[in-house]
Amino acid sequence: MMNYTTSKARNVVLSGLFFIILTLYLLNIVSAWTYKRGLTELAEQGNVRLELYINYLAGVLEKYESLPELLTIDKNLVSALLSPHEDRRIEKLNLYLETINRVSDALDTYLMNKDGLTIAASNWQEQHPFIGRNFSYRPYFKQAMKGKLGRYFALGTTSSKRGYYFAYPVRKDNDILGAVVVKINIDHVEQKWANRDDSFLVSDPDGVIFITTKPEWRYKTLKPLEGDVIDRIVESKRYPVDSLIQLSDLVVDTDDQMQIMKIGIGEKKDLKRMLKQSQMMPQAGWTVHILSDTDSLKKSVLWVNIMTVFTLFGGYLILLMFVQRHYRLAELNRIEEKARRGLEDANERLESRVFDRTQKLTEANTLLKREILERKQAETKLKRTRNELIHAAKLAVLGQMSAGINHELNQPLAAIRSYTDNGKQFLEKGRLKDTMWNLEQIGELTERMAQIGIQLKLFSRKSGGQITVVPLHGVVDGALEILKPSLRESGVELRIDILPEDIEVRANNVLLQQVLVNLISNGMQAMDGQIEKKLIIEAKIKGNSVQIAVLDTGPGVLNEQVKKIFDPFYTTKKSGQGLGLGLTISDRIIRDFGGDIQLVNSVEGARFEITLDKA
Repeated sequence: MMNYTTSKARNVVLSGLFFIILTLYLLNIVSAWTYKRGLTELAEQGNVRLELYINYLAGVLEKYESLPELLTIDKNLVSALLSPHEDRRIEKLNLYLETINRVSDALDTYLMNKDGLTIAASNWQEQHPFIGRNFSYRPYFKQAMKGKLGRYFALGTTSSKRGYYFAYPVRKDNDILGAVVVKINIDHVEQKWANRDDSFLVSDPDGVIFITTKPEWRYKTLKPLEGDVIDRIVESKRYPVDSLIQLSDLVVDTDDQMQIMKIGIGEKKDLKRMLKQSQMMPQAGWTVHILSDTDSLKKSVLWVNIMTVFTLFGGYLILLMFVQRHYRLAELNRIEEKARRGLEDANERLESRVFDRTQKLTEANTLLKREILERKQAETKLKRTRNELIHAAKLAVLGQMSAGINHELNQPLAAIRSYTDNGKQFLEKGRLKDTMWNLEQIGELTERMAQIGIQLKLFSRKSGGQITVVPLHGVVDGALEILKPSLRESGVELRIDILPEDIEVRANNVLLQQVLVNLISNGMQAMDGQIEKKLIIEAKIKGNSVQIAVLDTGPGVLNEQVKKIFDPFYTTKKSGQGLGLGLTISDRIIRDFGGDIQLVNSVEGARFEITLDKA
């Protein structure tokens, strides 16, 4: 037994270790799959946003791309280049370029001669106009002088404002006289896309970031710059040289077009893990990048891992239950096998001694037959006793029901007897109308007596009486109508206080009337022999409930009787005045209404309070 228990414990420990190893292995697989799937979804969303951003940038550039070429159609530009010293012509051209600049919402528009000297500009009235400044070192001017559309992004040397330049040659016949330049503002591009979860970057062919939704990354580089590249930037005065610092980045993982990087400014521990996606803009020569934060993927992986652990743990517990059941069945089989072998050994010993104990077995057999006979006789008596008990229980139930019917019908029968006597007198006097009214009351009491048989079933099972909205005043009037003869004969002073008079409760009219009849009858009987006989019926609203009280000026109920007052067949009345079922039936009726009835301490007499739901 000890070895079996030790083996069982060892198996449980081994299964636990296997479960831990399997869980770690599956968590590794699930984590990788969840991360990969989330990364794919993040990349798909990034591609969509990247495409939208590129289309937006292309739309901004295309809006101004053809503007310089359209301006070269104007002959005033050719005339100004041929006669740059005519002040009136230049002044007129400045006003014209200023108007064009304002209408097109460009940043600056200006005209340069073939030496790169600006002779007219839209900002001619500003503090630092372009007029008289030479921009021949700018690549866009060099491209225009070769007869091409010049494109270039740079920081303005005069205005220190970032802008994208379009330049187009101004010709006369086949000779290039100069170039007209339109500079557009791209700050609004960053502002429009700044409040996004992702970070957008635009870099030039040298890897310098010049548009970004992270201002601290502006003019930083994505890769180390060669010396000749830095010289070219310095020569063209394109960017502030001091800001050309490479962003700290660390390629963590690369898969197809997805690249996971730790990127930022500062130490490696401060770098942020992000998904980098890039796409070229061939016309502008730019590379657009989108950096998506991967922190959300970690949360997804964590939640999936938690769910996986809970699922595996639940499966492990179920498996342990099956294994435990298997061990339990095996243990039972082992015990049964041991018992069977023991019985076989005993049987063999018994057979070896059978001849020696023949006489004893014969005597035991005779004794056994006698015991069997006695047992059969005992079983017969037991069956007879059980049938008698069942018959006695049936008689007790029938007696209880007949006692209840006798108790509940006494009051209506007394009222019918009184109405019958009155009807005879009215009939002898020829008062047919009063006689008819008495007959109607007898009919109603007869109907109420028919309902009493159904009501009495409440003592043994739940009533099927329908609960409706019942006016309380009508119920009280009906109960008093039944007890009118008894009240007259007993000389009880009755007082009714129902405030307000239109109180309605949720109950059954007939059943609630029966409860009040029981309580009022008990009060009248309790006051027999009393000098002062007062019976008070009160009703008032308390919140969402209605409290109905019936109190008398009798001797009250003793403390030792309070706990038994609602028990069946328990009564404090004199012999012959009651069977002790009235309060039991009343308690059952009120509880079926969802209410409560209880005996409340009072200065004199007994006070029963009923609580029902207000309609």
